[in-house]
Amino acid sequence: MPNAEVNGTTICYEEHGSGEPMLLIMGLATQMIAWPPEMVSALVDRGYRVIPFDNRDIGLSGKTQGPAPVLRDVLRGAASPRLARPDYHLADMADDTAALIAHLDLPKAHIVGVSMGGMIAQEVAIRHPEQVATLASIMSNTGSRLQGKPAASFMNEFRKSFLTPRPSSREQAVDFALNAWRQISGPHFDETEMRHMIELSVERDAEPIGRVRQILAILAAPDRTAQLRQLDVPTVVIHGLLDRLVSPSGGIATARAIPGSRLLMFPDMAHDLPRPRIGEIVDAIVTNAQRAPIGATRRAS
Repeated sequence: MPNAEVNGTTICYEEHGSGEPMLLIMGLATQMIAWPPEMVSALVDRGYRVIPFDNRDIGLSGKTQGPAPVLRDVLRGAASPRLARPDYHLADMADDTAALIAHLDLPKAHIVGVSMGGMIAQEVAIRHPEQVATLASIMSNTGSRLQGKPAASFMNEFRKSFLTPRPSSREQAVDFALNAWRQISGPHFDETEMRHMIELSVERDAEPIGRVRQILAILAAPDRTAQLRQLDVPTVVIHGLLDRLVSPSGGIATARAIPGSRLLMFPDMAHDLPRPRIGEIVDAIVTNAQRAPIGATRRAS
């Protein structure tokens, strides 16, 4: 599996298909293998060179050295962005993405991000507009603390997860992650499929301590609304009406902020990519990408 040494870290990525490049940015503490294979295949079939990757600190990408943050650090960051002390920012992760695009010798790419990946994708469009052909922001928000807030019931469960002893075995780690996915997913949750993905994730990265570092990067992020209003990039915003982690108001605020963006919301989607909706999600991403074709690009050697 190829690696790119970019922006002071190592980014592990994959490439599928050929055609116009489309980068897929995953969410908090989630590896690139979480992209549904049928979604990747559908994008390839529609003529795109699909490039998912592991964000820094997750999966097979480079890990930040030094002591890991603790609950006290998270609570301080949750109280105010000014009190957060992250090892890096979402802007740094956006620069990772831009550097990967340059590493692959691409003039620009279509950028698709989910959850934290949507925040990173927005930052790429803000910081590196010349490298972004189109933007798809899925189940994400603008960074405003007024919209897209987690449901109160979810936050109670989230706090409890920090107080739960760390899993001491592989099976406990899988069960812990499976329960977390169950909490944020909607009615189409497939436990067998999800368990298989989590088992692969544990094999690739048994100690994902980057989860807390990435949480702090999110908590330290400023409100991007004013900058999003200055964007000039074809954008589609996709969100689930059942999302408890990033409430639907986050998607609505994102669509309102980005000029000319299109909003698609599903009544049976939570904080997940439900299989019955993947065809429609792919259609929306491709329709948006067709608003600004890149043209022929050559594959990196």
